[in-house]
Amino acid sequence: MSIACENPEFRLLGDERGSLIAVEAHKDIPFAIARVYYIFGTKEGVERGFHAHKELKQVAVAVRGSCIMKLDDGSEQQDILMNDPAKSVYIAPMVWHEMREFSEDCVLLVFADQAYDESDYIRNYTQFLEAIEQQGKNT
Repeated sequence: MSIACENPEFRLLGDERGSLIAVEAHKDIPFAIARVYYIFGTKEGVERGFHAHKELKQVAVAVRGSCIMKLDDGSEQQDILMNDPAKSVYIAPMVWHEMREFSEDCVLLVFADQAYDESDYIRNYTQFLEAIEQQGKNT
């Protein structure tokens, strides 16, 4: 399955003192970083996401704990267990994403190529599928 085709794996550095991962735009992240945010303190049973972006590109990494990231491009779906701070998930534009099964200690860090813009969100799954279909007609 090719939904999560560009999953940057970060270079893990460290020694007996501990570990370090440095992340750089255009090197470890395939775009210029305009926004960074993180999700934490998610209560048991809570699911998040349930949207797609028209233009926004994102890279997500569980820097602590774990969760399941579901990606859906309108024709294929993929569940990815996020539980390694050296592995990430690239979320392309027009990919519906949902997160669930957060561990109590999960911290999900996200790098984005644009600042927050509510007009970039598609929050209704039926409208997402319609936009995908329309996009296919225009190509």
